[in-house]
Formats: sequence, structure tokens, C-alpha cells
Amino acid sequence: MDKDYLVIKSNYFIMNSSYDLSLEEQKLILTLASMVQPDDEEFKQYIFKISEFMELLGVDTKTKYTEIPKITKELMKKVFEIQEGNKLIQIAWLSSATYEKGTGFVELEFSPKLKPYMLKLNNMFTQYKLANILSMKSKYSPRIYELLKCNEFKKQGYIDIDIDDLRKLLKTENIYPRHFDFKRFILEATQKELKRLTDISFEFEEIKTGRKVTSIRFFINSNSNKTKRISKEINTHANDEIAATVVEELEIDYINKIKAIIESYCNKKISDKTAIDFYNLAKKNEVHKGNPLRLITEIAEYSTTQNIKNLNAWFKTMLKDYEKPLQKVKQLKFNNFKGRDYDYDDLEKKLLGWD
Repeated sequence: MDKDYLVIKSNYFIMNSSYDLSLEEQKLILTLASMVQPDDEEFKQYIFKISEFMELLGVDTKTKYTEIPKITKELMKKVFEIQEGNKLIQIAWLSSATYEKGTGFVELEFSPKLKPYMLKLNNMFTQYKLANILSMKSKYSPRIYELLKCNEFKKQGYIDIDIDDLRKLLKTENIYPRHFDFKRFILEATQKELKRLTDISFEFEEIKTGRKVTSIRFFINSNSNKTKRISKEINTHANDEIAATVVEELEIDYINKIKAIIESYCNKKISDKTAIDFYNLAKKNEVHKGNPLRLITEIAEYSTTQNIKNLNAWFKTMLKDYEKPLQKVKQLKFNNFKGRDYDYDDLEKKLLGWD
């Protein structure tokens, strides 16, 4: 057993299963999942030392040999649900748990119903190192970590999750009914843990319908290679955009995500150098400070409403001058002439004599 073992699950399983497990139960399941090999045809009876497992959890107690049987007994009672189209599948995590006194070993076996979600996964799966979840203190952190991890490379740079769906996935329909408390004790607590302990971090934005928060927009960032230096020199040729450049410290992950955002919204490929220029300008802007991907995504989305001849130049200007959410401001265009900027909702009220 090793912290570098990989946990591998299908994305469908992560996004469509709802369960309520204690932190210890989640860690046990994920430790067991890390012992499943990618080429396994069937689940095996996985054997590990109780002392090793407790060490991975950071638990030092004389009663550790009685704690694991308690955890597995409770775990076998818990049934969780997977929604597959019109089918609702109810599954127990374990089919068996075997202890032999005096050996210090436990033998566990997954329920065979889990095979489609954990064995022979050729595509649409998520994998991560076991170490990412072992030091977590909140029971919601492993679950949110998995939800974000399987959406880490979304082209638009974020994922929207309906607040009711999120509560269902976390089994918190009746926990912290006030959104303020849900935000504080689950979202913000998890945000701190992921940033401190794992290979990803996130920012989030509350999406409202009227005054009610109806969904959460998660902006997912890489937490690894934070200070990796990218050094790239390009020989001078007649048609080259740039002659030579040494790039400042920047996460490689940001470059790829920015390029993906621009290609997704603007249907245009940009170079690494351009992506880095966008990143540096976004970092300097006071709007969405600390989350340049959010600002770039917002401007890219807005660009789809504009008639732009030189995207790179336009984008750089927008990144420098951006001051407020653009979707709140409508613009009229006629041929190549740009109309004045109006807040049309406010203008309508004045024209109708409401203001």
C-alpha cells in the first residue's frame, strides 16, 4: 500500500452517484480502490495490513485493530444510489470483509455491481493519487475533489453544478439549509483543504435566479508545478510571429487551459506566447483578481457577440480595460461602426418613467 497508488473511477460514476459516508469510510473505500489494477477482469479479494492503513490515515491508537472492523461493518450496511437513465441502481460498497484474529490483516472485496465503474475503463475516467485525500478533515472534501477532478480540463475552464444536484450528490439536502451556512461550512472549508492538500484548487461563483442561488460555477486550477519555469526560444523566420522569448514563471496548466478557452469560444488557435500574454494581463486586472481564468473566460464569452477583425489585439485591450461584467452591457453595431455603450435595463426604466 502506497500513497502514490492511483484511484481510478469512471466519470459517470463520480457525477451520478450519491452517498453519505464518514470520512474514515471514504478513505477506506478509496484506499481499496487504489489497489484495483487497470487490467483486472474481476474484483479480487484485496488484502492489506490494518497497521499500514491506519498509518496512511495518520491514526496512532492502540485500538486500531478494533476500529477497522467497526468501520467495515457500518460500511456494509450503507447502500448508495446510481442514476442510469430511467434506472435507479442501489448498491452496497462491499460484498465481504474477512478478519483472522492474530494476523493483523483484513481481506475486503468490492460488490460486483461496481465492476462497470471501476474495471476495464478505456475512456471517460478520472485518476488521482491516493495521497490527495488521505489528510483531509472534512467528509465533503473527497467528494468535491472527485467532482472537480473529473472536470479539470473542461474547455471553458469551469463547470456549473445546480445547487440542488450538488446537495444531492453530497447527501446534504437537509444539512445546512441556509445557503450561507452551506457556503461557509462546506464550500469554503473544502476550498481551503483542496488548496492546501491536493493537486487542484478552485474558486467559485454563485449563479442566481432572481435573488436565489441556483447553481455554483467552479473554476478549477492546477495546484502542481506552481513555480515551473517555461523557457522557450523560437528561431527568427520571415513568417514567425515572435523571434525569441523567455517565459516567466507560470503553470503549464494555465497555458493549455487558456488556449482551450480561446479555441472553444472564439474558434481560433493561439500560440503559447499569446496565451501567456493574456495570462499576465489578466493577473494585473483588478476584476476577478486572483483568478485570471475566470476573467479570460468572461471576455471570451463576450467576444462571441462582437465582430472582431484582430482577436489578439482586441483581447489584450479588453484585458487591460475590463472593469465590469460585460454580459450586463448590451451593444448595437451597424456595419463597422460601434454603437454607444448603454445599460439598457436602466435606460428602459428611465424612458418608461419608472426611475
